Amino acid sequence: MTDLIVRKMRFAFADHHVPFLWNEQNPAFSSMANAVSFLAIAFEKMIGHMITEAMPLITDPVIAEEAEAFVRQEGQHSMAHRQHAKGLIKSYPALKETLDDVTRMFDDLTANTPLKYRLAYTADLEATFTPAFKLMLDHDNTLFAPGDDRVASLFLWHFVEEVEHRSSALIIYNSVVDDPWYRMRVAPSIFKHVWAVLRVACEGFNKHVPVEERQIDALSMFAVLSRKRALQRRLPFFKTPYDGPVANAFKHLPVREQLVALSGVVRSQIPGHNPAHEELPSLADEWFRRYEAGYDVTQWYTATEKLNA
Repeated sequence: MTDLIVRKMRFAFADHHVPFLWNEQNPAFSSMANAVSFLAIAFEKMIGHMITEAMPLITDPVIAEEAEAFVRQEGQHSMAHRQHAKGLIKSYPALKETLDDVTRMFDDLTANTPLKYRLAYTADLEATFTPAFKLMLDHDNTLFAPGDDRVASLFLWHFVEEVEHRSSALIIYNSVVDDPWYRMRVAPSIFKHVWAVLRVACEGFNKHVPVEERQIDALSMFAVLSRKRALQRRLPFFKTPYDGPVANAFKHLPVREQLVALSGVVRSQIPGHNPAHEELPSLADEWFRRYEAGYDVTQWYTATEKLNA
């Protein structure tokens, strides 16, 4: 029997304005997280189609149950991120064009790549989440706590559930494809696509959200590209628009911890990698304990303040 729990969360994004700059102390992280929200909607839509296609090929009932719980968790993530995106689009209607562009990039994968490629895509990308999200969750006091509690709580929930089902995508891939070398061979094309999607989202933010309201170049997460554009602006024969200063969302985090996360991401792509053995963020255990105790995890920080008042 699977250990995964399908938790239905609502973050009240329709109740009042959803700011693009939801963590004013870290505009670069705000923009990056918004791009992840757009990617999540489209990626998890692809996962839904993929699991439906894969289920007849899964012969082990235990793995079939894992796949069902996995796709249901991802479906809840997609629904919540859609509400977040809807709030952003209400303020910046042209961002619907950006979300549509991102969605088409994953729809193209569903229509034009074989099932085994999409299973590898999901297993490869999901494998990176535990080391990457551990870095973020270990520093929630600066990355999440200062921001809009609805947006922060959305990402905390999503990230801890990604940690919870960290092995699911690889289990499903191994059940259907069972070729660790194929997964590694296609990894470069997979991450090229991931970065292309994030770039489309960030370019849309630059285009449709005024620089005064995002405060940074949304392409800051593409450091080389941002620096290239900054250099071009200094040259008279280039007409590169000014999209704001370049900023590093993680510049305040210990370099050693960033390198540990990076090495974990690289290690996650090697055949034989087992996500179950990854070091987990302590915040995940705390989140699950509070959820079981009935704590309002949709208001992670403000509920804590009320509890301690």
